[in-house]
Amino acid sequence: MALLEVKGITKIFTQKKKPAHVVLENMSFTVERGQYVSLLGPSGCGKTTLLTMLGGFLTPDEGQIVLAGNKVERPGPDRGFVFQNYALFPWMTVKENILYSLKVKKLSKKEQNERLQELLEISHLFGSENKYPVQLSGGMQQRVAVVRALASRPEILLLDEPLGAIDFQMRELLQEELAALVQGAKTTVVMVTHDVNESVYLSDRVIVMSAHKGQIVQDVYIDLDRPRDRQSEGFKAYVSELTELVRQAFHEKVVDIEIPPGFTEKDANYNNQISFTDAYNRMTSKYTNNVTNTRVAK
Repeated sequence: MALLEVKGITKIFTQKKKPAHVVLENMSFTVERGQYVSLLGPSGCGKTTLLTMLGGFLTPDEGQIVLAGNKVERPGPDRGFVFQNYALFPWMTVKENILYSLKVKKLSKKEQNERLQELLEISHLFGSENKYPVQLSGGMQQRVAVVRALASRPEILLLDEPLGAIDFQMRELLQEELAALVQGAKTTVVMVTHDVNESVYLSDRVIVMSAHKGQIVQDVYIDLDRPRDRQSEGFKAYVSELTELVRQAFHEKVVDIEIPPGFTEKDANYNNQISFTDAYNRMTSKYTNNVTNTRVAK
């Protein structure tokens, strides 16, 4: 039996005085234990909506999601979720961020410390455990976010564009770090990305989604040795194939949603409701700016 089963899920968002918007319709696929699967497709195709349902933050209108034999109906410790901007607790140190989920599970001090040492080792964060997120580089924050999500040993790790906030010059290096981190933890991953090269470098499979109701255009298995060689003909061939598939997916149907003043496209996709991550991101940004401004003033 597959670790993750997505069975005929449909998700519809409604807007006042507008027709209902079908984001996903009758979508089905499975993920085997240990696989790294990327969801790739044009903006508005439902990638993040799907990932949010896998995390249990949204429920499908039809169909069901089953993880390790259990129906997903709400967030739970069997799923680790990493947001695009990492969503680290800015008032906590690296150590405290990592230990957070272990304290929630009420593990003993000994168990917490053993797991902390293990995670600091695989993430190469020894020496930084007492720093705060604002004191870390983007790459280090990304590693903290991933190992925090892995701390409680989830069945699956869900990544929402984990490198989306990283500048181009650092992106490939951090892809290598992320690949090593995930392989070291031997975990199953579903990742949302817009980056074709990233999907080929990291994934065992790439599911290409259409802009029309999130239909699966193609499920591409990446048959390349690890670590991946970006300059190899095989790597370039997969990049070319997936680039063409995404182009086809975009031209199948361009989703046209009128966005009310004061809202972003992401807000519209969530039925004009401000999501938890949006609110949290603004709070984190405000905290970070305040700390930075205070230091400059000094």
